[in-house]
Amino acid sequence: MERESMEFDVLIVGAGPAGLAAACKIRQLSESSGKDISVCVVEKGSEVGAHILSGAVFEPTALNELFPDWKEKGAPLNTPVTGDDIYYMTSGEKAIKVPGFAVPKTMHNEGNYIISLGNLCRWMAEQAEGMGAEIYPGFAAADILFNEDGSVKGVVTGDMGIAEDGSHKDSYMLGMELHAKYTLFAEGCRGHLGKQLMEKFDLNAGKDPQHYGIGIKELWKISPDKHEEGKVIHAAGWPLAENGAAGGSFLYHIEDNQVSIGLITDLCYDNPYLSPFEEFQRFKKHPTIMQYLEGGERISYGARAIAKGGLQSLPKMTFPGGLLIGCDAGTLNFAKIKGSHTAMKSGMIAAEVVHKAITEQEKTGQELSEYKEAFEASSVYKELHDQRNFGPAQHKFGNLFGSAYAFVDINLFNGKLPWTLSDDHPDHAEMKLAADCKKIVYPKPDNKITFDRLTSVFLSNTNHEEDQPCHLTLKDPELPIRDNLPKYAEPAQRYCPAGVYEVVEDTEGNSKFQINGQNCVHCKTCDIKDPAQNIVWVTPEGLGGPNYPNM
Repeated sequence: MERESMEFDVLIVGAGPAGLAAACKIRQLSESSGKDISVCVVEKGSEVGAHILSGAVFEPTALNELFPDWKEKGAPLNTPVTGDDIYYMTSGEKAIKVPGFAVPKTMHNEGNYIISLGNLCRWMAEQAEGMGAEIYPGFAAADILFNEDGSVKGVVTGDMGIAEDGSHKDSYMLGMELHAKYTLFAEGCRGHLGKQLMEKFDLNAGKDPQHYGIGIKELWKISPDKHEEGKVIHAAGWPLAENGAAGGSFLYHIEDNQVSIGLITDLCYDNPYLSPFEEFQRFKKHPTIMQYLEGGERISYGARAIAKGGLQSLPKMTFPGGLLIGCDAGTLNFAKIKGSHTAMKSGMIAAEVVHKAITEQEKTGQELSEYKEAFEASSVYKELHDQRNFGPAQHKFGNLFGSAYAFVDINLFNGKLPWTLSDDHPDHAEMKLAADCKKIVYPKPDNKITFDRLTSVFLSNTNHEEDQPCHLTLKDPELPIRDNLPKYAEPAQRYCPAGVYEVVEDTEGNSKFQINGQNCVHCKTCDIKDPAQNIVWVTPEGLGGPNYPNM
């Protein structure tokens, strides 16, 4: 059977903040210039925003530029930050409140908003469609198409209705080829197509490896007398530091007596017995945090990896026929604990470059080297450059001394210290042998403040068509039991926040590596942290995965 195809001027993979900002900006430029550019956005989630998960304290600079009248248009920025507390937790009972003068100035949040990034993306999609962009949720970009000269031609969406054994079900339908003059890849952290592009075009040459964290988040409805709308709390130290790991946590008071709470665990940790999910459950029991949650109700759960390597890990973003934008282009400013505004700005810069290339220069498929120049002249690059040493300092010196370094670097020298720290150890290579590490025994859930994985996944509304090929593929199916189990006690059982991976025994007492793909929340942690890099995440059928409300 021959695939049907559709032609566009610009194809965007991923309806996150970067992809949607690019779509909106291209259509704005089309309207203002009178030179029409067709735009198509494909999104693997069942709807725009379904797979979007973020803290999120949002800096509105890029939105102000893209839509100066966003308030009149009803953008869902409803909760301005009213207070900013930062704690260093020294134990499960004690915490030191950091005075404001000692906090790196990038972490102050005056003028920012606590938002649902998923809801903002839904609103941005409405604006883009209102200006003529075509947006297709439920269509996963499964593979990249190339022209004969090697330039990117577009993507092919995933086939539907393939059974687990590879046969075609009654619902079988071939995916479509989507062709474009330029394709913008805005897949978010660890995009599976982005990985292919980086390898094919050697986009990481001369760069530090990308570094990652896993963010685990819950949404709670709390008692009105405990709610302080607009209050922002960040913390570091316990519980991760107790187990030799680094990261940070947050609790944000949003509207409607709700709080969003989360823990980000840096994936450079070395103890294979550590579980980011269980560390998050421990964190909620700290009195500083639990005082808000007691008597409340947990209403949503989710998890997502974040790219946090910064400027040193920024890949080359241009290649013939397309661009990398957003999170996979390394736009998270971890020193600010924010990335949405920088992701949006990267998409807006791409839109300007692509629109000009097509309408004025009549380019099709060439490499847009001018994007690099525009990016390096932008506010995004300045932010990343000024705070380039924050992440490596955290990795080298830990949260406490790394933050002290950041205070000196950012507050006293404005990021102008004449050196750049490097961190050339990929996260997956940091894992130590289980025999050399302390086994961590986590407390059982109380089902009031702390919970198990499966109960949590239920709240993420995750769903996949069960009779389909597993999207969590193994390069070597025997490796988990043969190598990872004796060496690392098979850490996939613990780093996955959704209970996807288990080691079970068959009737004869032999260990078996079991993959419960239906539980997958598409966080990509397994693709990142597997010490053998044996797990490869590929896209499942469109519509699959979590369906996050208000996250």
